[in-house]
Amino acid sequence: MMPIENTEDRFGAVAILLHWSMAVLIIGLAALGLYMVRLPDVGFDMKKIMLILYHKEIGLSVLVLLVARLAWRLTQVLPQLVAHLPDWQKIAARFVHLCFYALMFALPVTGWLMSSAAGIPVSLFGLFTLPDFLPRDDYLFQRLIDIHKWLGYSLILFICVHVGAALMHHFVLKDDTLRRMLP
Repeated sequence: MMPIENTEDRFGAVAILLHWSMAVLIIGLAALGLYMVRLPDVGFDMKKIMLILYHKEIGLSVLVLLVARLAWRLTQVLPQLVAHLPDWQKIAARFVHLCFYALMFALPVTGWLMSSAAGIPVSLFGLFTLPDFLPRDDYLFQRLIDIHKWLGYSLILFICVHVGAALMHHFVLKDDTLRRMLP
């Protein structure tokens, strides 16, 4: 049976559940975001509006999960990286993970700020409406769209690097890096 908590050798059930559920949501958000921006703005049909609403609510879910993940991460031992890694790969792995955390925070926050600048309320699954942090400002809204877009592209790049490294460890180096994050 898999332990709930992390050990020196592997991640526990909670960390694995948070990792994979967030991975599915984030990859889905990235795909949805790439699809949405290709839809025409003219007339703002209901399909695009509904997709934007889903994108915002899932993005806020990621932010909530990020808080839970950080709380769990700060109270748990972090499994050691495999011993044979050169120092530059250890530094690169830590850098990519820190970038993931920064992007998982920055993307929902910039989306929330973007909605504020557009004067569009942000709701968390209809349970309550979040406060606006900015006054309505069309210029700022356009800048925030650009920032959100480039943060999204950065996240996609880091996902590709992360997945590529995990697959390299599993299939080429044949070490336990990927297996430690599998149930």
